[in-house]
Amino acid sequence: MAILARSFAAAILLLSTTTFGFAANKVIIILDASGSMWAQIDGKPKLEIARESLRTVLQSVPAADEIGFMAYGHREKGSCDDIQLIVPPQAGSASAISAAADSMKFLGKTPLTAAVKQAAEALRYTEDKATVVLITDGLETCGGDPCALGKELEASGVDFTADVVGFGLTADEGKQIACLADNTGGKYIQASDEKALQEALVETVAAPAPTLEPAPAPAPEPAKSEFNFMPTVVLAEGGDPVTDGNAWEVYKAKSDGTRGDNITTEYGDYKANLEPGDYIIVARDGEAKVEQKVRIEAGQVYKPIFTLNAGTLILHPRPSQGADVVSGAAVVIAYPGVGNPPTYYGDTKVVLPAGDEKVTVTIGQGVATETIPLAAGRVIDKDIIVGVGHVVANAYYAAGGDKADGSGIGFKVLKAKKKIDGTRDEVTYAYGPDSKFDLPPDDYVLIATVDLAVVEQPFSVKLGEFQDLKVAMDAGVLAITAPGTSKIEIFETKKDINGNRKSIGYAYDEKYQAAIAAGDYAVVSEKSDNSKKEGTVTVKAGERVELTVQ
Repeated sequence: MAILARSFAAAILLLSTTTFGFAANKVIIILDASGSMWAQIDGKPKLEIARESLRTVLQSVPAADEIGFMAYGHREKGSCDDIQLIVPPQAGSASAISAAADSMKFLGKTPLTAAVKQAAEALRYTEDKATVVLITDGLETCGGDPCALGKELEASGVDFTADVVGFGLTADEGKQIACLADNTGGKYIQASDEKALQEALVETVAAPAPTLEPAPAPAPEPAKSEFNFMPTVVLAEGGDPVTDGNAWEVYKAKSDGTRGDNITTEYGDYKANLEPGDYIIVARDGEAKVEQKVRIEAGQVYKPIFTLNAGTLILHPRPSQGADVVSGAAVVIAYPGVGNPPTYYGDTKVVLPAGDEKVTVTIGQGVATETIPLAAGRVIDKDIIVGVGHVVANAYYAAGGDKADGSGIGFKVLKAKKKIDGTRDEVTYAYGPDSKFDLPPDDYVLIATVDLAVVEQPFSVKLGEFQDLKVAMDAGVLAITAPGTSKIEIFETKKDINGNRKSIGYAYDEKYQAAIAAGDYAVVSEKSDNSKKEGTVTVKAGERVELTVQ
């Protein structure tokens, strides 16, 4: 696994050292963010290997190199148009690329041909030398022809090169996309065989460069202009700049002042050189956002401040005071201006618009709601106490006997207090042994079921207490065999005033086994010709009894 991660990182570094190491060309890295990247290599998702390798390699890329980042399949399922240039080629883009890769989803299709075409156009490949690095774990799924595209780009480009890393592809699959690299004079690196990839990287990266005649000294390049757009985002007026976890969305402004095309989405401390024109800039952090219209004019530098008017809420949901945080606790926060409040789980830290935050925390059947006033720039760190006790329920065939741990086990929790009509309100239910309940303090009735045996047991819940509820079913296991029968039915032996016996359970089979309350029973087997046989049996608590009826 380590070899593959290093090899994958070296594949990208290869493009840094051999493709643009001499001329410092602009490069766009295209990452396959399709759903297949969730597949694992040696127990680790390929998308995690890709993220870690990008982060490692980009740290060693020279600061002057202008690298961009494009991805496909990271926003929509089943779309062949889901292609986005997330980070335009620029110097010092390593952190932005790493942050973008870390935050994206992997769920779509593989329009790799269209993505390479768009990257080439973004690099103005017909005017300047350009390089695209494609990292893909799948073949084209949107009807594109990568081989034909390679020929087209090579023919019309000034000096265009596409390097392809086949990540986890088979040799046959690799042949189908290697032509994209071959037709542009680039390299295809097979990353499915660790040893072969390592040898290829040693040969191409570590081999000494050919001796070249000294080139004439290039004319001094004019000094690059300073960034003309350097925004700052703060939670409150006069607050410290936010540089971690925040995002910037840059849109072209339409003539009516609304958002046009998305130019880029950046993260953290953002600086850029924007073309003159009108833009709408959206600054985000957590659930808070603010936007401004900005006009960029040639020769001017803009340093706008975006004030989110937001604070930070840190919540720790606990069942009772001093208890551990419940990781599965649902935390719903209705903040000012939200229509559909988001849900978080367990420990929660989020930036929210200032105002009254209505927090609802649910643990099991316990619910706590609290309104927390949050001022801009403030951090509130508090526990939310839901107020429940914890109950674990199990059924036993007899007191002190064997625990019921098979199928057919169920528990239903009812309020102990009866309504005016004599019924009780149902609170919750669960199935199987070790059923867990988080309940507010109150009196309850537990109805335990094991196959045909049913027992009611009252219990009470106290705040913060743990209760191991053991229910004695006073039942045994009855195993019936009736060769040649089509139905087996179990009755109580005692008849009612009309001479009828109560049916307890039945099965359309020659064998029937079930847990049943201790007592005397009659077992009737019925054949397809309606002939019947009957036997009697006594079931004792905690014991197994077998009966053959024929």
